[in-house]
Amino acid sequence: MNFFKSIFGGTEEKDDKSLNWNPLIATDQFAEIKEESKSICVVIFKHSTRCGISRFALNNFENSYAISEEKAKLYYLDILSHRDVSNALAQEFNVIHESPQLLIVKNGKSVYNESHGQIDADKIAEFI
Repeated sequence: MNFFKSIFGGTEEKDDKSLNWNPLIATDQFAEIKEESKSICVVIFKHSTRCGISRFALNNFENSYAISEEKAKLYYLDILSHRDVSNALAQEFNVIHESPQLLIVKNGKSVYNESHGQIDADKIAEFI
């Protein structure tokens, strides 16, 4: 599934670096994320589809991300389409809302969060 093509449209083909994003669209997914995080690193990327800085951070993340699906599970949250989920996520994982923002969840808790130019795909390896 080309998740971003479905969101942004267009005919541009993604290269082989395309990531397997899981859409985060509802607060009831939080329980599943917390449970998954007991056995695998869960990564949540919050993105504003109208923000150039957010687009730049997402592109940088996707270009440098090199962790297998067996070691980390990726979730993508479009904060414009799901602002209620974004607000609830900040409260659920006790972080301040920012965008773009990356959260790493382990054992049901946010163990790392960063935003804007500080988002670093290599940092995830430290939590696996």
